[in-house]
Parts: sequence; C-alpha cells; structure tokens
Amino acid sequence: MSQTILIIGGGIAGLCAAVTLQHIGMKVKVYERSPEPAAVGAGIIIAPNALQALEPYGISSEIIRQGCPSGGFQLLSDRGRPISKLAVPPEYGSLYSLHRKDLHHILLSALPPGTVEWGKSLVQLEQKDTHVQAVFHDGSQAEGDLVVAADGIHSSIRKQLVPKDTYRYAGYTCWRGIVPGDGLPGLSDHFIETWGTKGRFGIVPLPGNQVYWYGLINARQNDPRVAKYTSEDLHHLFKDYHDPIPDLLLRTAPHDIIHRDIVDITPMERFYSDRVVVIGDAAHAITPNMGQGACQAIEDARTLAECLHVQPNYQQAFADYDARRRQRIEHISNQSWRIGQMAQSQSILFTRIRNQLMRYAPKSVGRSQARSIYQFRL
Repeated sequence: MSQTILIIGGGIAGLCAAVTLQHIGMKVKVYERSPEPAAVGAGIIIAPNALQALEPYGISSEIIRQGCPSGGFQLLSDRGRPISKLAVPPEYGSLYSLHRKDLHHILLSALPPGTVEWGKSLVQLEQKDTHVQAVFHDGSQAEGDLVVAADGIHSSIRKQLVPKDTYRYAGYTCWRGIVPGDGLPGLSDHFIETWGTKGRFGIVPLPGNQVYWYGLINARQNDPRVAKYTSEDLHHLFKDYHDPIPDLLLRTAPHDIIHRDIVDITPMERFYSDRVVVIGDAAHAITPNMGQGACQAIEDARTLAECLHVQPNYQQAFADYDARRRQRIEHISNQSWRIGQMAQSQSILFTRIRNQLMRYAPKSVGRSQARSIYQFRL
C-alpha cells in the first residue's frame, strides 16, 4: 500500500528522495524553508557513483548533457608542478561539473508540479503511534506515515533525535566563487586542485565559460577576522600561486564570495528513529575533500527507496537502509577527513615528502581507491 512520506528539506538530498520515492509509488511532499528555489550558490561536481544511482530516473543523462566533463583532478604544487592525477577509471565515465542552481532545476524538473512547498520552516515534529505530524513556523501542519529528514548539516530533526553535539571542525575554512573564464591566463579544461603551504585552491570549469573556484586555509573556527576577508585579502594570500589563481581572485567581486568553516558530522549511530529516517548532510555531513557530500546524499536517496520498495515493513526497511549505508559512509567520511589533514599541512618538509611520495605512488593504488569510490552498489 502506498504510504505518505513527508520530506523535510528541499536541497539535493530531499529532492532526490522525492524523485526516488515517487518512482516506487509513494505519496511524497517536500517542505523547504527557503521561500523559492535556490538562485545562488557555487559549483558542484557529480561523480560516477551518483550518476549510477540516478540512472533510472532520466536525471543522469540531463546532468551529462548540461555539465562539463572531466576524467579526474590534476593535483598541482603552488608553482604549478604536477604532483598526481586523481583519475576516474575509464570504465566509470567522467566527473561532471555544473552550477548548483542548475542541478536543483534538473531535480525539480523531474518532479510533478506542487511536490515542493516553499517557505516552510519546521518548528516541531511529533511521532505518534500511527503517523507523524509536522508543524511549521506559519502555523500550518502536515501529517504523514513517515518522515525523511533531509534538512542539512544543521538539521533540527537530527538535533531533536540526537541532542548531543556531533559537529567536528576540520581546522580550515573555505571560500567559493564563480567568475567568467574569458581571457584568464593559464586556464585549462582540466579540474585542478593546488596544494601549497599557504593553503589549497581548486579550479573547476563550468558550462557557459564560467569558472568555479575554491580556496581553503587553516584558521581558528569562527574567526571574525578571517570571516571578513575580501577577494583582495585572498589575492594577497595566493598571489604567488600559479596562474590563473591570482587573476581568478582579482576578478571576483566581494559579494560573489561564499565563506564557510569546514565541519563534518560524526555519522549518527543509527540513521533512523521509529517513523523518521535521516539522509544526506543531516545524517553524515562529510568534509569536501573527495567531492562526495552530495554524491553520498544521492546514494542515500536511491538506497532508501529500494529498501522501502522491497520491504513493506518500514521499520525493517529503515534498518536495511542503515545497514547498507553504514560502512560506506563511515569509510568515505574518515578517508575525506584524512585527506584534508594531509592536504592542509603548512610544513615545508612534510609537503616536499608528501608530494614526492604521491608522484611516485603506484598507479594501481589510485585505481583501486577510485573504483571503491565511484562504484555504486545497492
């Protein structure tokens, strides 16, 4: 029998859950606190494992059609010298970059009109014997058989289920921006990440001749001085890095920069509680060092739908979902954390040794690690 499912959060995790759950015949309603679809944001990279998870819904082909492909990341030193290549095994296809708002539009286009209600900020969630009731800030209410909590890293639902603080500051902070790519010296079609002792810098081409960039430096958490950095301050930090990094920063307007400290969440001990199941960043926010945050949210959505499809008892379906996702999430979360600590080193000696080891590491090791990441399994 079809169940009514309330999805709290209309980001990537929530919209993907709506697509996958509607596909198996569930009645779905998404409640998003933003007043309208996202119009701002930075770039995003969708990896082959996420494309595999979205394949049955016609979404993967649209991401491929609209996105910029890459066979992996070129890893460079601050002087532009090659360190390594984080390659996607050819049999898995490519990474695809696009603007986050364009991905949201693709996902929304896969849903029937009216699936998402905007401007709905949850204030209370109550689980009853036979249903779940959600109350929103405007006084409206909704009832459903089940709830999917997809309300992001600061999830109010997770905090209700697990009151203890599970945030972990990574030790570094991040700025992101998008600029036109016309006339940038040294710009290439490759996805590039540069590791230097003053910080890390990424360059990702986007459709429409735009460029998505991100910069990371070590800093105290919630440092008010660092939070006020402008593009000029960032240019001063990265001015000695290879082209086109200095010019990218010079052509970025201050209001086009997004700044956030990098934190993750220790994965929940259990991704569900009675009639509520938690997915995406709400359950297990991951540091961005492997580009897998959104991809793992997409895997969550597909796996959850499959579990509910084959198991009519929702409690058993949620337990199956937890069992299928647990090991993979913990592995990727821990690996991403370790990469971040290694990449953010400010030690000149350690950096030289690290770069040399990575240059001469057997390619078979990299291929094996890539296959474990880029293969989606239900």
